[in-house]
Amino acid sequence: MTLDPVHFAGIPDLVRDVRGGADEAEHRADAERVWETYFDPLYDDGAVLVPVTEQGRYLADLTEAGASDPAFDAVHGLDSGTVNPRAFKNGIVLDVAQAAMGAIPGDTALHRNRTVIATMLRRDRTEETREFDDVPWTRQDEGYWRGKAIDAPYVERNERGVVHALSLYLAESEHALTHFESVPEFLLLDGPLYPKVVTNWLDQTEELATLPAEDGLTRRVIRNYLELVERAVESDTVLGGFVKNVSSRGVVAALSGKTHAPWIDDAELFGQLLERRDDDGERVTDDLAYTNWFRSRVGYDREFSTLGERLDLDLELDPAAYEVAFCVLYDPRTDTVYKAELPRAFAEDDAIRERVTAQLVRDVAGETGPPEAVGRADELARISVGETRELVTAMAEAMDTEPREGYDVDRWGIDA
Repeated sequence: MTLDPVHFAGIPDLVRDVRGGADEAEHRADAERVWETYFDPLYDDGAVLVPVTEQGRYLADLTEAGASDPAFDAVHGLDSGTVNPRAFKNGIVLDVAQAAMGAIPGDTALHRNRTVIATMLRRDRTEETREFDDVPWTRQDEGYWRGKAIDAPYVERNERGVVHALSLYLAESEHALTHFESVPEFLLLDGPLYPKVVTNWLDQTEELATLPAEDGLTRRVIRNYLELVERAVESDTVLGGFVKNVSSRGVVAALSGKTHAPWIDDAELFGQLLERRDDDGERVTDDLAYTNWFRSRVGYDREFSTLGERLDLDLELDPAAYEVAFCVLYDPRTDTVYKAELPRAFAEDDAIRERVTAQLVRDVAGETGPPEAVGRADELARISVGETRELVTAMAEAMDTEPREGYDVDRWGIDA
């Protein structure tokens, strides 16, 4: 036991008197005020949040929505799971990601396909760095499984973050491009529409900021996602993203320069805008709540309105087509905020936008969580804790080395 009951009881007392000057009811009032005052449109060095049509908040009866007919005959989900970055005693830091696609209705052959990327950063730079296309795919399972090991760009710091992001996004985007023709109607990425972790590097340390412009592997990641948009528009196959854990602060940051903005992040703000309370202050849980769609240039969404020019990328569509549009959904049963994203090319088509909204409302209502296609892709791509341990051991043996384990692993059994 680490906490004696008397010690446990003392901890809430520490924070009882430091709750802040305002309670949640006041924050909800603040949210109402900024919604009415600043959202149509929101300015921050130009208009950064613009309603695609009319600004509004909507309700859908959870029972009726969950039992409604789907707006698409088939929905495909895409996800990528990793073992998380690992350091080995031979000076290599690597991560391994596998991507999979899930389909509703099910598609056994499609579910069997995997794309696996092992990205490694080698401290011993005596060997020549291998370019992505120079490394052949290794194939297993009658061709359904393919994988390759590639070299990450050399960085003095941030090794773990770099190998993790490149593995994750390369596996996902290469899998999506390879199997895109298997998607007849709607492909929903598990997460944002774009690799925002990678584009965030543009405004970080010089070591990271140079990678999107100068490193071929990083540029390939970004270009892959832009190509996905282009192929989707060309084939009239809807492409979107579904963010399960909303941590962005773009809207709150834009508001902070104008008015009192007490919210930690955008999820808290939109949660208070969409949550409903009865006269007794209890949460009303009968309806799923959601917003209209917004064209977004807040935070790192801004990058995708200028990325082609900034990185000298050849774009097939008008730059505006790649811009991010989003709506927010709130499930009162779990007190959870979700964010759905579309390229502007699709969001400004009334028929597509309405079908996507209807499908997502139906799916979240019926699943009490993310859409079933996203959940299926997550299940297929996930690498369990036990599998991770076995893989790390097997990779260490294959490289004739050992993992570099820290004290926490010995003490707690943590797979750090």
